[in-house]
Amino acid sequence: MSNNKTAPADIQADHTLDAKGLSCPMPLLRTKKEIGKINSGQILEVLGTDPGSRNDLPGWCAKSGHEFLGEREDEGFIHFFIKKG
Repeated sequence: MSNNKTAPADIQADHTLDAKGLSCPMPLLRTKKEIGKINSGQILEVLGTDPGSRNDLPGWCAKSGHEFLGEREDEGFIHFFIKKG
């Protein structure tokens, strides 16, 4: 069981990035590129299978001024939610 922040059940993403099957550092690199395509305050949902993203994405958010809203596990992958700063 992860001690990472759990996303609210009713969260609605404005944009979704499918990073399933990608290994570090690709999910983070794709997230950085994708976040530039949305407006401040919008929510980006990242779908991923790389367990390293559980540390990479919240850490990157803290350094880059975005808000990590949490994650939610699904069958075989994880949903990560980021609010653009």
